[in-house]
Amino acid sequence: MNRLLKRAIIFIGFFFLLTPTVFADVKRIYDEADLLGAEQIQHLEEQAASYFSEWSTDFIIVTTNDTEGKSLMSYTQDVSDDLAEELNRAEDNMVILTIYIESSEDREAYIAAFGKGKEYVDNARVQLILDHIIPPLSDDDYFGAFELFFEKSAEYLNIRPGVNPESLLLNTYVQLAVAIGLGGIIVFFMAYSSGGRSTVTSGTYLNRNNSQIVRKHDRYLRKTVTRKRKPSNNNRGGGSGFSGGGGGVTRAGRSHSGGGRKF
Repeated sequence: MNRLLKRAIIFIGFFFLLTPTVFADVKRIYDEADLLGAEQIQHLEEQAASYFSEWSTDFIIVTTNDTEGKSLMSYTQDVSDDLAEELNRAEDNMVILTIYIESSEDREAYIAAFGKGKEYVDNARVQLILDHIIPPLSDDDYFGAFELFFEKSAEYLNIRPGVNPESLLLNTYVQLAVAIGLGGIIVFFMAYSSGGRSTVTSGTYLNRNNSQIVRKHDRYLRKTVTRKRKPSNNNRGGGSGFSGGGGGVTRAGRSHSGGGRKF
């Protein structure tokens, strides 16, 4: 009995050693504004750990009610410097989302990306991520917004820089529809051409010596020119709400892409 128990313990030990873990290895969710429940934080921690094992990039979420008098970008930079020093990674790959909530009327989000994150989640892609997460943030669905932040950031890391990740050409269903459409067009023209080409023209049965047509001509009658005033564009305003684009350099000299928006 003791021998069987020892073998079972050894087997279980080897099983956990050989099985990749998805448990949080370090802390990546800092919910100082108390927007999440304990189970939600644990779920997001495990997600972030899983993404790190796949992309070698830390996805970090910070929420706060106090930016210590700094702009949200400066606050995010300082927090990211502290986290980079704490993590002490050989490669500084990080994408961090900071949420600042002072009141229900004053809420703001800022995203900064470093290292590989900066290359693949550049300023333009940061704005695309904000487009996705601002609606759930506005509806107080913070957990859903944070999951979406993870999902879109990881998705963009799989798309080479310089390509619009939201392009319809990258959509699987659109690609399938285009392939089916092109295949149908090719098959149609192959079937159309397989019956041979007609060599009969309008002049095949025309006897020009006996034809009653003696001459033909085109008569130009008149020309009318209509002019229309081009309307002027007096509405030069953009959308509502604050939108900040562009990254910067932290106090520690770490360059990043970034962008922020109120919600």
